[in-house]
Amino acid sequence: MAKISIDLGSGTIEKNVAVIGIDLGTTNSLIASIRETDRTPYCITQDKESIVPSAIHFAEDKTLVGKDAINKMIEAPEKTIYSVKRLMGKSYKDVKQHDLEVNYQIIDEEDKLVKVRVGNRFYTPIELSSFILKELKLIAEQKLNQTINKVVITVPAYFNDAQRQATRDAGKLAGLDVLRIINEPTAASLAYGLGLNSDEPITVAVYDLGGGTFDISILTIQNGIFEVLSTNGNTFLGGDDFDYAISNFWKEEIGIKILNTSDKQVLRLHAERAKKALSKQEQYKKFVVLNNRTYTLSLDIVQLNKLIEPLISRTIDSCKSALKDAELSVEEIEEVVMVGGSTRNIAVKEAVKTFFNRSKIEDTFNPDEVVALGAAVEADILAGNRKDMLLLDVTPLSLGIETLGGLMDVMIPRNNKIPSKFKKEYTTSVDGQINLQINVFQGEREMVADNRKLGEFILKGIPAMPAGLPKVEVTFMLNADGILQVSAEELRSGTKQHIEMKPQYGISDEDIKEMLKKSLDNAQEDMDQRSIVEASTEANQLVYATEKFLKENESLVKETDAAVIKQHSKNINKFIRAKDRDSIVNEMELLNLATKKYAEIIMDQSISKALKGKKIN
Repeated sequence: MAKISIDLGSGTIEKNVAVIGIDLGTTNSLIASIRETDRTPYCITQDKESIVPSAIHFAEDKTLVGKDAINKMIEAPEKTIYSVKRLMGKSYKDVKQHDLEVNYQIIDEEDKLVKVRVGNRFYTPIELSSFILKELKLIAEQKLNQTINKVVITVPAYFNDAQRQATRDAGKLAGLDVLRIINEPTAASLAYGLGLNSDEPITVAVYDLGGGTFDISILTIQNGIFEVLSTNGNTFLGGDDFDYAISNFWKEEIGIKILNTSDKQVLRLHAERAKKALSKQEQYKKFVVLNNRTYTLSLDIVQLNKLIEPLISRTIDSCKSALKDAELSVEEIEEVVMVGGSTRNIAVKEAVKTFFNRSKIEDTFNPDEVVALGAAVEADILAGNRKDMLLLDVTPLSLGIETLGGLMDVMIPRNNKIPSKFKKEYTTSVDGQINLQINVFQGEREMVADNRKLGEFILKGIPAMPAGLPKVEVTFMLNADGILQVSAEELRSGTKQHIEMKPQYGISDEDIKEMLKKSLDNAQEDMDQRSIVEASTEANQLVYATEKFLKENESLVKETDAAVIKQHSKNINKFIRAKDRDSIVNEMELLNLATKKYAEIIMDQSISKALKGKKIN
């Protein structure tokens, strides 16, 4: 059976094996486990800190991860890698369009997965993430005093297939068996335990603004069943962008346009400190040395709010889209959960309260820890220790295959629950066809040319049969991680093949939004075009069958009738070229009428032949 992008975890857990939850964050990462005493989640700490900075420093003789790496950012910025999560599953083109500001070198390879250059070595985001995961694994093993290899890892809800697969591959490279990839907002809801004991469904909005990504998810929770109604977000929007806005403001204020790499890092670190300080105080002021000169960096709460207001507005736009997709109003949201360190910002909290028209929002847990805590809960579920919860996530874009005429035939609709599995039967369009190419697409447009191609494969060795006789079963399955599997099998012969394909790089969240917008803007035009293509395809098949019939039954058909039939076929071809749907349909009806009596004659002959020599009681 032909397959695209497999790599499922085993899903089985031996007894007494520790399973941990990992929040692999853009800025910081965390590990969480479950207390044996009361089955509650907690974050594993190192030096009394639960947060492990998501940074890697490549020294001459060793690799440093976490705080030790952060301490090298000013001294050796080119060898200190951070914000790796923003690079996961991305091409250089993806990264470039977001003007990502980093101090290390990203290799310009337009059509390939992005790579980072450190000295003479090249690293993929998967490799870099694996260093962080190895460090987290080591910390967990030291604290729990046992070997750890089974984990649950969280990702932004809007991570696509390539990004989820890259995260899973990073775990594998770190020596981990990734049992499940779950969405960060869903993990947060698990941590809070919302709706666990309620007979009535509760509708929850999870606003997740981290260091590098933003997600908004709308969920319903009832008796431990978590159902994601819609998701929206941006994998290039987070606290890091607040820092960049502050840094650029300061550069303009003090009149500096060009800084060396070390000074850029100094400015960025002060921007981060200013952002954090202004969540508790009105003014931030520091003296710093840049370009061998001393400058005063000053920022107050009013200036900060003005700088980040456009960024906050973008998150609110995503909230509006998520509500629209869920077909809900603000008034129907019963709980609003705040997740991510950037939600500590007062302006962010007030914007969320205003939009959802609420005086109170759920921010009891440490916003940095809540996702990791939820991952630990999910790990506990997979370990078989909890039977009170079930996760049902959704896919952000429709998935389907190309059919005759370049049409998009949707297999799994947008916002469909995952894990899920869909099957459809297809057939051949040409007599004696022995190969069938299956092209897989993602998007909301009626024509595949307007959607994004995910991959393709050819089902070979189909027995030669008349067109329409083979039965090819195509199966789409989205696993619990949101990773797509596609299979194909010819049912009459049992012909099967095995092919694995992975996307080269992922689709950006901006692309997703643009695809959705275009599908709405062009809905009527797309439907009209689809209608024409469907009519043309059906007409072509009818003309082909008619010509085949005339050739095989030349002696049976009267010359005058044959001329009429050929004229109708000619007219159909003319109307197909003119894209005149109504005329195509009308001419098909006339052609069917012209051939009807001969079809009946052939049918009678076939029945007589079949019954020859047989008695009917």
